[in-house]
Amino acid sequence: MIDVIAVFDIGKTNKKILLFDASFQVVSRNATRFDELLDDDDYPCDDIAAIENWILEKIKAIQVEKKYNIKAINFSTHGATLVYLDAEGNRIGAVYNYTKPLTGFGFSSFYEANGGVDAFSRKTASPAYGMLNTGLQMYWLKNAKPYLYQKVKTLLHYPQYLSYLFTKQPTADFTSIGAHTATWDFDQMKYHDWLQKESISLPEPSHGKDAILSAVNGQDIYIGSGAHDSSASIVPLLEKNKDNEFILLSTGTWVLTMNPFSKEILTKEQLNNNCLCFMTPEKQMVKSSMQFLGHVHEEYLRALSRYFNVEIKHHLSIQLDEDTSVVILTKNERFFLKEPIGTDFKANPDSLKQFETYQAAYYQLMFEICEVINRSIELVLDQNNRLETIYISGGFILNPIFIDFIRKLKSEYNVRISDVKNESALGAALLMKNYI
Repeated sequence: MIDVIAVFDIGKTNKKILLFDASFQVVSRNATRFDELLDDDDYPCDDIAAIENWILEKIKAIQVEKKYNIKAINFSTHGATLVYLDAEGNRIGAVYNYTKPLTGFGFSSFYEANGGVDAFSRKTASPAYGMLNTGLQMYWLKNAKPYLYQKVKTLLHYPQYLSYLFTKQPTADFTSIGAHTATWDFDQMKYHDWLQKESISLPEPSHGKDAILSAVNGQDIYIGSGAHDSSASIVPLLEKNKDNEFILLSTGTWVLTMNPFSKEILTKEQLNNNCLCFMTPEKQMVKSSMQFLGHVHEEYLRALSRYFNVEIKHHLSIQLDEDTSVVILTKNERFFLKEPIGTDFKANPDSLKQFETYQAAYYQLMFEICEVINRSIELVLDQNNRLETIYISGGFILNPIFIDFIRKLKSEYNVRISDVKNESALGAALLMKNYI
């Protein structure tokens, strides 16, 4: 049998299991999707029972097949998601969706009690994002649904709940706690005092390389505590670049500009411009900017398709024309992104009227997206930085127009497409390398 590390990579849409051998090559990969359910407020949420059954069945099937010998299991999941357990370890309520609007519930009294929105958000490196702040999810459940919260014994972030399925031990990790949760004091590098005031107890975070030896269907397997997917994605690059400073542009629905070499605390100006901090599995701060630019791109692909009467993927047929890029860079105009980008962003079809061709409009859109990223890079750099390389990963690596604009806007740096595949899953696997 081939010794492997199994990683469950749980995204909002796709749920995957990848098996990594001792050389950290993927030897098996399987992906699936699950239909959403409705929570107790009739808002869509994950079918967590179906997901956990799939996870347990996949591991058992691998063990029965005897082609691979599972030495360790780890998890990477999307953030801003909690699971609540009662005293017997049973789930309470739904796994609420971080896009869920909190109609009729506000956090003004919470922020006032904790120094005001600006001071609290800066200290916790967590812009006021509502349900995207899992700490505020805890506060919301406690105050809006006390009949549920009074049963809660344990609160776990999504990766740690998946780990709990195998270990039955509550854990926390720095990547999940550090991901805009509003629970971590980045000035003191410990849990914020408000949790104790509200009598909310969370497990102490463990380092990402720690694992718990557990019996899984009669076999002893090391179980990791999991990681937030965006933070896990930077682990492979940190393994290869311990001394050379870099920034990672992780591109998907959210475009994350991540600087793991920043030593300066978050400023109010940075916070007001969508900057925040993540943490590595080893408790290292990662100064970052979080922009909803993949969503912007998808919104305008639909608008462009309707306006110019072409297929939704028409942009894939556009060839790179560097002369066009230079002209747009020189003009430096804004048509699509004049206002701040919120999670409720919608394309404005009227902004397309001044373009005669799909290509002209698309080039302009990509320039404006890249210019937002350009400003984000500057925001997350320390004053005395030694930045050498900008790595790009995710969906936009297949977009030559995007790559060209970033290279032109950041010509003083080495802009490279990351050669790391399955970054989040690989990062989670590398954390388990001592167990294979």
